[in-house]
Amino acid sequence: MFLQYGPETIGALLHQCSKLKAFRQGCSLHAVASKTGISSDVIVSNHLLNMYAKSGNTGYARQLFDEMAERNLVSWSAMISGYDQAGEPLLALDLFSQMQFVPNEYIFASAISACARLLALGQGQQIHAQSLKFGYASISFVSNSLISMYMKCGQCSNALSVYDGDAELNSVTYNALITGFLDNQQSEKGFEVFRLMLRQGLVPDRFTFAGLLGICTSLEDLERGSAMHCQTIKLNLHSTPFIGNLIITMYSKFNLAEEVQKVFRLINDKDVISWNTFIAACSHCSHHERGLTAFKEMLVESCMRPDDYTFASALATCSGLASIHHGKQIHGHLMRHGLNQDVGVGNAIVNMYAKCGSIGYAYNVFYKMSHHNLVSWNTIIAGFGNHGLGRSALELFEQMKAKGVMPDSVTFLGLLTACNHAGLVDEGQFYFNSMESVHGITPDIEHLSCLIDLLGRAGRLYEAEDYMKRFPFGYDVVILGSLLSACRVHGDVVMGERLARQLLKLHPITTSPYVLLSNLYASDDIWDGVAEARNMLKVSGLKKEPGHSLIEVSGVFEKFTIGDFSHSRIEEIKAILNILSWVVVEDYLNPLFLLDLDFRILQADYKASSCIYNG
Repeated sequence: MFLQYGPETIGALLHQCSKLKAFRQGCSLHAVASKTGISSDVIVSNHLLNMYAKSGNTGYARQLFDEMAERNLVSWSAMISGYDQAGEPLLALDLFSQMQFVPNEYIFASAISACARLLALGQGQQIHAQSLKFGYASISFVSNSLISMYMKCGQCSNALSVYDGDAELNSVTYNALITGFLDNQQSEKGFEVFRLMLRQGLVPDRFTFAGLLGICTSLEDLERGSAMHCQTIKLNLHSTPFIGNLIITMYSKFNLAEEVQKVFRLINDKDVISWNTFIAACSHCSHHERGLTAFKEMLVESCMRPDDYTFASALATCSGLASIHHGKQIHGHLMRHGLNQDVGVGNAIVNMYAKCGSIGYAYNVFYKMSHHNLVSWNTIIAGFGNHGLGRSALELFEQMKAKGVMPDSVTFLGLLTACNHAGLVDEGQFYFNSMESVHGITPDIEHLSCLIDLLGRAGRLYEAEDYMKRFPFGYDVVILGSLLSACRVHGDVVMGERLARQLLKLHPITTSPYVLLSNLYASDDIWDGVAEARNMLKVSGLKKEPGHSLIEVSGVFEKFTIGDFSHSRIEEIKAILNILSWVVVEDYLNPLFLLDLDFRILQADYKASSCIYNG
């Protein structure tokens, strides 16, 4: 039966197994080759070697390689490239150093790629010299690997020298240059190479756009990103999951929720990464209800199986909506299916309960987690801090240090917030001062803003102003506004007026500074100042953004904006409000109602204090 399979047939089948990484079928063919006595044929052995290496089973491949009675250049090439592709660059270079043949272009490319993985610049330069000596350096396989290697080692000028001597420029060459410049924070040069590539008549592929779309983060880059989006449409790449996901991420950075949705809907054959990217993008754009709807669609309408990142993103949308109902459903699903073992998902559950006001549930989940990382500690510390439980947050910080977990800037932001909400002024000042002196963490604008707010609330205005003067970003709009607000509360018109003048010089983009200044003057009966502040607000042309409420009704989120009466059921809403208004007025005039109201307020205060004491 086995005699009908010759070396050519077995070789062809093994080649297909290598392409498909079909390890089990390859093993069956190996058994057939052994039984028919053709496994010793060098061509068949090379096919077997390549199959094992491409399937990621480098141990089997090396065993076969060592047992081969005869090896040729293809044997060495298969083994060295197999090690490189399997992420074992040291073994690839070790085998390369044992070669007694003159390497070919594939071996040179694999060895140089291994040097790039290890950032082994010296060894890479030696192999570069060998490739020049044997005349392979200008072949595209080798030159593209050299460009990538030099770029990863930060040697952009050397990479350009290789490019100048390349006789076979192709899209891979330009992709290597673009990616290299972007990785070395030289984005303008990356875009220059992209434009040069287009002028050369080469067609960009998905790898070309991958890096360029990823660095479009500032408003100045939005136009570039939109132009590249148009190019992907022309090349019919926008509907592929790989490129579509990148475009979604890019638009989410600019909070363009409608563009995000359009791009997502046009992706064909959406994979789990597409759904994850869209849900996370909705959350980032504060369209949490849309993200939660997408999560439901993914579960019901698509055949995709959610992964840990899906659940973490969905829980983030629940946090944004403060929807404990949906959050509990997801948590319950994870517990029923034993899927809540991932630390990232655990952190998301803790954050969800904390954001939904259930700090007891949050701590219970945190306590039962089998593993904590820095994000876990930061999340629970911030949760306690935001609930006004400052002392508990500080205790958790001490526990975290006792377990050998080193804090970062986010930890201290949570601590300062906790001190702020609990009025722990001296403690907050102590932790702020210890950031750089003890932990080597330089405070940024958020830390300073939190400290200024803490000192300002306590009436320590001049201390706060001294801290502002110590930092180059001390006179930021938010920080000035925070201290100006404190001046209004504590009635310091002199400092408040000085801060307001500095604040208005920065051309604020909100109405808050004008309103704060007006209120400051009003608190001291300086009505001329009030009129001037109001007039400045009028001249500025700024308008206060209307507030809105978001409620959930039968699983659907309804948004109500001040001054917007466009809701489809507005007449019903107005009728109910009129009824409630009438009931409240009637009850309010009843003395027994007032006594009952006082009793309920005292009862609520007692329950609240009991919860805090017991918590």
